[in-house]
Amino acid sequence: MAVALLAGCSVTPSYKVPETPQPAAYKETPSDADKAAAGWTAAAPADTLERGPWWQLFGDPLLNQLADSIEVNNQNVAAAVAAYAQARALVAEQRASLFPVVDLNGSATRSGGGGNNQTANQYRANIGASWEPDVWGKLRAGVGNANASLQASAADLAAARLSAQGELATNYFALREADAEKALLEQTTEGYERVLQITQNRFDAGIAAKSDLLQAQTQLASARIDQITLVRSRANYEHAIAVLLGKAAGEFTLAPADWNITVPDIPTGLPSTLLQRRPDIAAAERRVAAANENIGIARSAYYPSLNLTGSFGYGAASTGGLFNASNNLWSLGLTAAQTLFDAGATKARVSGAEAARDQAIASYRQTVLTAFADVENQLVATRALVQQQDLRKTASEAADQVEAQLLNRYRAGQVSYSDVVTAQQTALSARRALVQAQVNRQTTAIALIQSLGGGWHVASDQAGGTATN
Repeated sequence: MAVALLAGCSVTPSYKVPETPQPAAYKETPSDADKAAAGWTAAAPADTLERGPWWQLFGDPLLNQLADSIEVNNQNVAAAVAAYAQARALVAEQRASLFPVVDLNGSATRSGGGGNNQTANQYRANIGASWEPDVWGKLRAGVGNANASLQASAADLAAARLSAQGELATNYFALREADAEKALLEQTTEGYERVLQITQNRFDAGIAAKSDLLQAQTQLASARIDQITLVRSRANYEHAIAVLLGKAAGEFTLAPADWNITVPDIPTGLPSTLLQRRPDIAAAERRVAAANENIGIARSAYYPSLNLTGSFGYGAASTGGLFNASNNLWSLGLTAAQTLFDAGATKARVSGAEAARDQAIASYRQTVLTAFADVENQLVATRALVQQQDLRKTASEAADQVEAQLLNRYRAGQVSYSDVVTAQQTALSARRALVQAQVNRQTTAIALIQSLGGGWHVASDQAGGTATN
């Protein structure tokens, strides 16, 4: 009875999730007018819902196919899965310590000695058990520590998946942007070749100076160099995607394809939901809980440890009489051990465990603060990129018109060729900047989804059918 009462004791501190700053709203959340321009919608968070395949929101079937294989083939995810399996095994091991250990022993000995050289046989069969009552909660703290570590490992696995998926999508759209820029440069190069031919004809006729011809040749060569650079960049993105998919770079190829320039609506929800959604925050909080359990394990050394043992078996001089009732042996025992002096080692271990918990709390709070900053950064970037894309489009259209006008005037002999070169370079730069602004919006949307903790579902049973995180 006394042991049963003592089993309810625990020297582990009561755990409470550390407090963290929780703003009521994101600072960079746009106005209603900006939301329409940026493609944002109101969110009704429901964090118990399973995160959906967010990459499908970009409307690219090939990306969907590639992202689906991340779970199976990505080696970082595979390593996280193995780490999670190790954590599960540790939980099972710690739980086993709460129960008695039962073992079976058998032995046979033959001995002799003395002047008459007599020998004797002795046979034994024994079943024994030992159990350490969890009086001070040490074993339960070990189980709690293992459980918290398991939950942290599960969050690490979710973070590994999200990171690999986000990196894949980012590299995929960067590759498609390289395809688009390469096509743009090919078209531009064809135009430069025509201009070079015009300039060559004018030079041959004595109308244009040699410098005009050299400038046209330089401009064409520069455009071809840019094409080669894009081919190299595209290859690097393709190799990176292969690694993410667990394939050798030489065995993976993505053919050029049309680029689906889709930027999905992203419901941001409330800052408080971020603590529930982001796997890195969940992992950091669970490590605080694990560190808290370690304090209980360290404190238990201040108290005596108890151990119950028991055995029952048989012993005889021959195997035939081994299991006779008269040859049975049994024993019961209780041992207790208490450290009387350890020069402050136990106190030091407790202080170390408390310091480790405080460190975990600080790391958790830092993770939360970083998460809020990540979301704010992506929100302001999204808003700025929407405005920049509109301006890039306007600048590109204007530069195209200037290029066409100056080329016509050059043919009429009204301007120098250097004016044409300047206009052509400005137009090409504006076109490429527009393409880059488009991919930047997509990659920023991916970063925002990651900073919010993953995808979301659309709940049809909620009012208005709003998106849910």
